[in-house]
Amino acid sequence: MDIKQAETRIRELREILWENSRLYYVENAPLMSDYEFDQKMHELESLENQFPSLITPDSPTRKVGSDLSSAYDRSDDGARSESGFRKAPHRYPMLSLANTYSLDDVQEFVSRAEKSIPEGFSYSCELKFDGTGISLTYRNGRLVQALTRGDGSVGDDVTENIRRISNIPVELKGSGWPAEFEIRGEILMPWDAFTALNREREDIGEAPFANPRNAASGSLKLLDPGEVARRGLICTLYHIPTQYIDFASSHSGALDKAASWGLPVSDERRVCHGISEVEGYLRKWETARKDLPYATDGAVIKIDELSAQMELGYTAKFPRWAVAYKFKSEEALTQVLSIDYQVGRTGAVTPVANLSPVPLSGTTVKRATLNNEDQMRLLDLHEGDWVWVEKGGEIIPKITRVELSRRTPGAPVPEFPKVCPDCGTPLFKPEGEARWFCPNTDGCPMQAKGRLIHFAGRKAMNILAGDATVEQLYNLSLVKTPADFYDLTRSQLMTLDGWKERSAERFLESLEASKATGFERVLFALGIRYVGEETAKSLARHFGDVDSLSEASVEQLMEAEDIGEVIAKSIVDYFSSEGNREQVRRLKAHGLRFSVGDVHVNADGVLKDKVIVISGTFSISRDSMKTLIESNGGKCSSSLSSKTSFLLAGAKPGPEKLRKAETLGVAVISEDDLYGMVPRPDGPATAPVPEDGELTLF
Repeated sequence: MDIKQAETRIRELREILWENSRLYYVENAPLMSDYEFDQKMHELESLENQFPSLITPDSPTRKVGSDLSSAYDRSDDGARSESGFRKAPHRYPMLSLANTYSLDDVQEFVSRAEKSIPEGFSYSCELKFDGTGISLTYRNGRLVQALTRGDGSVGDDVTENIRRISNIPVELKGSGWPAEFEIRGEILMPWDAFTALNREREDIGEAPFANPRNAASGSLKLLDPGEVARRGLICTLYHIPTQYIDFASSHSGALDKAASWGLPVSDERRVCHGISEVEGYLRKWETARKDLPYATDGAVIKIDELSAQMELGYTAKFPRWAVAYKFKSEEALTQVLSIDYQVGRTGAVTPVANLSPVPLSGTTVKRATLNNEDQMRLLDLHEGDWVWVEKGGEIIPKITRVELSRRTPGAPVPEFPKVCPDCGTPLFKPEGEARWFCPNTDGCPMQAKGRLIHFAGRKAMNILAGDATVEQLYNLSLVKTPADFYDLTRSQLMTLDGWKERSAERFLESLEASKATGFERVLFALGIRYVGEETAKSLARHFGDVDSLSEASVEQLMEAEDIGEVIAKSIVDYFSSEGNREQVRRLKAHGLRFSVGDVHVNADGVLKDKVIVISGTFSISRDSMKTLIESNGGKCSSSLSSKTSFLLAGAKPGPEKLRKAETLGVAVISEDDLYGMVPRPDGPATAPVPEDGELTLF
């Protein structure tokens, strides 16, 4: 290869690597496997070593990948990134690790270290966690800052989100910790939390995350700390920069100290002496990692003695005293037979590749989602291509690359449909979305059947109506909307293929039983976009009944726990449809529950004739707070008026409500003020109830 050819190939490799770094770190939707990415990085390194005049400072071989929302944005310290988080500099660079998939490379790393440090040393072997990097700073025993890796020099400040991760201490325990120090590690999403999150995303019509790493990174960058807390993230810490360590002589000793302070340090680490023990550790975890509750993608071998680490030092991108040995994901080569375009209940059109069946990680893979049109284009997929498939996080089949050597010359590029493949309506792509949608909400059969299947699902109304039953009922025009289920008669059901008396009886029994389903599940069953199980619970607790919910503004909806602007607008859009309102009216008429339930009301309680509006969060749930007020004779209202007795404001009350209360002259009281009037859940009241207008604003 001459220098001109090398220059062309280097330019190609850099473009590929930077784009896939962006997809991996920023979009959390990588298209290339780790192995293929590393192979291309090694090819680039080899070419740059062969032609050093072509090396540039911005080469991927000289810079770490960036998770900053505006990749490699190096604006002034303290500027706010496009993600909405403030940026801050790392005191010491947060570098990557050199990667290898070869035991020979590990042996070479050991040999180099032994030649450089002939006096002898040991190795700290640790699992390489498949999460997203984090750096925590503690000052006087308290967590004061948490930064993402960013570009290695600057990261996003995600401190408030990190405070909501249960195993990260806000205050250290014990003693002996430095007045100020930094510790680094990974934010992980355990398998159970990953499965639950993907199930919820599918419930609300969103594409599932490909693997736990993407899910953890995407969750950490949410602007709502409450949602972060709900996603079940955990942290594992594995490195304190040597500049902070004067309390240990080894890396393993420093981590032992960190664990004694209550910091989450992995138990799966081992100090090894010599290459044979290192290789034994790697062989063990090559298979044992599959039994762990979280994802790992390799192991890290570090020189344990800190003096030896300092002697070996760093390159521009990696420490010389550590190497990452990566377990290669199992993959299989198979052919794309066809591509289907599925329309979900929200109208999203998802391409799915039908594959020639191939065994992979203990199962036979026949299909793989392509997520959206952009992914198809980035893969450069052609009809009939042979493709490499791996299981993202060893769960979800994913096409990682095309085997170009087996492409049929002239094979056409599949054309993403311009109209709905089910109803023929022209598709549209909302601004900021990666997917195309069918806007024919009421007339598209696939959307309608998807909503019916969702409504009848086990986690929703739990009606005995599987996919095949819904298909029959819809095709016979017996059920077009959820409310139609409750109009079905025994004689109609007996017309279904294969149905007998007992089948119809059991179906009608499940319909009747579904009427006892709680409001939060009924709300989830309606299929409002972005309203999953947990969001439905939050809305039910906050508003209490569907009438209050349907009349709420975007601002009022955002006062509910974990409800952001996107969800709020979706709810407003749903209830602005007369068709949806009619559905709710019909379902109400059939006896479904559209309120959190009646409470025992003491009509002569101390809050008799008091109209109370509540806002913010409290030491008890909002639902429990409303129950407490109503059980003491008060009446809860969702909106302020001249008839409001007072506004009960908890933590973070809605600013609009506070302003309106001031304008109307409505008094504002705290939770403690209320407990002066009515018995606490665990104690007596301490003060009489004042007359309207006698309360003092706080």
